[in-house]
Formats: sequence, C-alpha cells, structure tokens
Amino acid sequence: MQKPIVNYETLLKITKAISVLRDPDEIVLVTVEGVSTTLKVKGCALFLLNPKHDKLELAGSYGLSDEYLAKGPVNALRSIPGALKDQQPVGIYDVTDDPRIQYPQAAVKEGIASILSVPISSARKLIGCLRIYTTDPWEFTLNDVNFVQAVGQLVGMALELCRINRGLKESIDILKTMRDPSLLKSKRRTPFEGVPKSFAPDKVPETST
Repeated sequence: MQKPIVNYETLLKITKAISVLRDPDEIVLVTVEGVSTTLKVKGCALFLLNPKHDKLELAGSYGLSDEYLAKGPVNALRSIPGALKDQQPVGIYDVTDDPRIQYPQAAVKEGIASILSVPISSARKLIGCLRIYTTDPWEFTLNDVNFVQAVGQLVGMALELCRINRGLKESIDILKTMRDPSLLKSKRRTPFEGVPKSFAPDKVPETST
C-alpha cells in the first residue's frame, strides 16, 4: 500500500475549513472526513472524554459502519489508555494481538488492521482523542503522527473557541434583555437609577460644585 504524502498545503486546507466553522458538530465532521481522505485510510473517529465515568463518547466518525460504532461503550481505561493517560500518540500495528484494544473481534469484523490514537487537548486540558483506522497493517511514521497531532490540536482549539463564543453570545443576549426598554417594568429614569436599594436617596452624598 502506497502512503500519501502529507504536506503543509494539506494541513492548511483542513485548517481553513475548520477555522470558518462555529458549530462543534460541523467541526468534528470536517475533521474526521479531512483526516480520512488525506491519509487515504479506512476511517477516522473523534471521541470526547467523559472523566466522570471514564468513557470515550463518540462525537463524530467517517468511514466506519454503524455496527462497529455500536459495538459497546468505549472505556477510557481499557481502550488504548496510554494515549489518554500519558497524553501521547499511540500506534497499534496489529489489532488482533494487542491487549490495548478493547474490542479486537469487532475490529477484525470491521476490517481494521491498525489504529493510531492521538490525544486532543483544549486549554491544556485533555478533552478526548482522534483515532484513524487502516485496513492494512500500517507502521505509522513520524510524518503520520505529526499530521494527526496537528489536526488534533487545531480541533481542540476550535472546539474551545466554540465554547467561548457560545458563552459570550449567551452573556450578550442576557445583557441585551436587561437593557431592552420594552422588557423593563418602568421606562422612567431617575438620578438614582443604579444605586443599590440599601442606599437611600437621602443618604447619597452631595457633590460640591
């Protein structure tokens, strides 16, 4: 199997595609499809970490069957745990002979030979992982790993920006609601507007002129 050449131009295309999106679901879908088509692999999946239950929850995938995706809950402590615990890329050359694979039989049935798992961080906090799946045994090169790591960092930042933008939008909407005259009980303005209720008007110190 001839491996594709991953260059900066390819990474730039994915970066541009992600940068113009503001919806987390769209960012995930663009990412998994972009990685799959660039590396010409069977598929790609992005998981988000649920630290409370030590689970990896599927955020989006490309090229993988519904049957494989529904194989069962993905345990963060059993499914290639090193990528999460050590926050380092982990390559699995043979899914049939590696104890770090949680569902080896499901992987074989899906036609998966090798898996690369790369952690995704946001604001220095681990939030999930990006995994690629190949049909042929694949010895992942440094170029492969660097590319997937770079995409993982980009999608982590993009998801964090979505969270921040959503929070800012909600705050702005609240401020607009508070300032909307039509939603105020009274449209009357007084010199003491904004003064705490515990601060009676007659106790407001006079300013010298």
